[in-house]
Amino acid sequence: MQKIVPHLWFDKEAAEAAEFYASVFPESRVMSVTRMEDTPSGDADMVIFELWGQKFMAISAGPIFKPNPSISFMVNFDPLLFGGSKESARAKIDEVWNKLADGGNALMPIGEYPFSERYGWVQDRYGVSWQLILTKAEGEPRPPIITSLLFVGDQCGRAEEAINFYCSVFEKSKLGSLHRYPEGHTPDKPGTVMFADFKLEDSWFTAMDSAHQHKFGFNEGISLVVNCDDQEELDYFTQKLSAVPEAEQCGWIKDKFGVSWQISPVELEEMMVNGTREQVNRVTQAFMPMKRLQIAPLKRAFEGV
Repeated sequence: MQKIVPHLWFDKEAAEAAEFYASVFPESRVMSVTRMEDTPSGDADMVIFELWGQKFMAISAGPIFKPNPSISFMVNFDPLLFGGSKESARAKIDEVWNKLADGGNALMPIGEYPFSERYGWVQDRYGVSWQLILTKAEGEPRPPIITSLLFVGDQCGRAEEAINFYCSVFEKSKLGSLHRYPEGHTPDKPGTVMFADFKLEDSWFTAMDSAHQHKFGFNEGISLVVNCDDQEELDYFTQKLSAVPEAEQCGWIKDKFGVSWQISPVELEEMMVNGTREQVNRVTQAFMPMKRLQIAPLKRAFEGV
């Protein structure tokens, strides 16, 4: 199971959005839709889907939070993924751009930039942001879809600190490239992170600082689920990552940079996906009052004891 899974929050559109994304990206599918009944947001759909080898989760839980560009998804159109054909990769990037931009908003129009001959940043009709880039078929390969963190506002200038912190928390971690802003990129300060990537467990991430004025920041609209094998691992990641005690709810935590995580047992997903209606309802009512998740009472609720 993928250790770290991006999680998208929607008002009512989680299943619809997942189906849309699965129609946009290659090798993609909706894996499951589970209805959680009688939550504080009413009935809520939990959706699991896969896009180009990257697992995602989503929930329809009311208009409380909305995704924003502080966390986006970089999509690498590497010619190696298209039989070595740059023309095929370029055609695919334009096809995906047109679908995502339909009803959405171009944050950086598709075109040629100093760092890539074909790049665009788009916020789609559901508010989720995607960076599409034609990459060069050289160097260490990266997966097609990578979660990207943008440190803005009070968090600007902390990208490198965050990378080092996350790599210290996850035992299996790896630093990738790091490019700093040079002189002359006002308002960005020289030495802060222009672009960096790093690997946690089996997932690559990118990070950037931006001192420009942005009307958004990290929130629960996009969070990161950490799938834990046992209670010891649950407690470890909660202890290491949680920095805002009042934000702890149903396994959700917020770290010192404002990024939201969900520290969740692998067994919970299995219960919710494979359980009967009665079992799903019992487990839902069991975890709703919890702040930090406890596996034993969840298992008892699932078993009805």
